[in-house]
Amino acid sequence: MSLTPLLINSMKPNTHGKKSQGPFDLTYYLKGALAGGLCCSVTHGALCPVDVVKTRIQLEPQKYNRGMIAGFGQVIASEGVGALATGLGPTVVGYFIQGWFKFGGVEFFKINFASYLGEKKAWEMRIPIYLGAAACAEFIADIFLCPLEATRIRLVSNPEYASGLISAMPKILAEDGLIKGFYSGFGPILLKQIPYTMAKFAVQGAAAESIYSAAGINSNTASESTKLGVSLSSGVIAGVAAAIISHPADTLLSLINKEGAGGEGTIMTRLGRLAYEVGFVKLCITGLGARCVMIGSLTAGQFGIFDTIMTLTGASKFKFTNPDEN
Repeated sequence: MSLTPLLINSMKPNTHGKKSQGPFDLTYYLKGALAGGLCCSVTHGALCPVDVVKTRIQLEPQKYNRGMIAGFGQVIASEGVGALATGLGPTVVGYFIQGWFKFGGVEFFKINFASYLGEKKAWEMRIPIYLGAAACAEFIADIFLCPLEATRIRLVSNPEYASGLISAMPKILAEDGLIKGFYSGFGPILLKQIPYTMAKFAVQGAAAESIYSAAGINSNTASESTKLGVSLSSGVIAGVAAAIISHPADTLLSLINKEGAGGEGTIMTRLGRLAYEVGFVKLCITGLGARCVMIGSLTAGQFGIFDTIMTLTGASKFKFTNPDEN
C-alpha cells in the first residue's frame, strides 16, 4: 500500500469544525528529522561517560562490580579521565543519523497511520499507532546505526584498538568484513532498540496524557514552559520503562561486539552461546541501574530538546484528538 495518498490526506484541512492540524508536508518531516537527529546526538554525546562505564560493567562484571559511581573511579584510575570520552565520535555521528530516521520516521508513520484510520479510530488506537510507527521507524534507523554502534563498542572494549571513528571503521572492515564487523550485532540491536523505541514513544505519549489529565491542564492551551515540563517528566517515565524492557538485548549487544565474543559460527549461534554463558538473570540485571539512570535522563532530554527545536522551527506537532470532546 502506497503512503503517497496518505501523505496527501494528512495535509487536507479538517472539515469537522475543529482547528485543523498541519500541513504535514515534506518540510514538517524534515524539521522532525532534524530535531530528532540533534536531540539524540546531543543527549547520547553528553552521556558518553556514563555509557562507557555501563559498557565496562557489562563486558567485565568481575572487575567493575562495585556499582556506577565506583566504576567511574576505576576507569579514571586505570586509564585517565580521557577514557570516559572513548567512542564519542561514533556516538555523536551514529545517534544523529539514528535520531534523524527515528523521530522523523515516527512522525511520518504516526501521521499517515492516523490519516488512514480517520480521527475517531486513530484516537481509539493511538497506543497501537505509537507502537507500530516506532517499530517501523526504528528498523530503518538501526540499519544506519549498527555499524557505528559496533565501532563504538569495539573502541570502548579495547581503547588501544584505534584512535577514533575514522581509523577504527576501515580497520574493522579489513579485519572482519562488512557483515561480521559491522552487523554481528544487528539482531541484538533490533531486539534492543525496537522494543525500547516502542515503549519509549507509547509510554511517553500515555504518560503525558495522564499528567495533563491529572493536573487538569489542556495541552492545546498550555504554555510552552508547561509543555516542556510535561515532556521532561513523561520522558523520564518512558526512559526507565524502555531501559528495563530492552536491557537483556543491550547486554548481549555489548558482548557480541567484543573481539572474539561467542566464538565461531553464525550470529545467532554466537548470541545463543553468549546468552547461555552469561545466564538470563545476569542479562537482565547486569548494569541495569546505570542504564536506568542513563536512559531515564537521556529520554527526558530527548523529548525536551525535540519539542523545543520543533517550536523554534515553527512546526506544530501532530496530536491525537478525541472527536467526542469539544
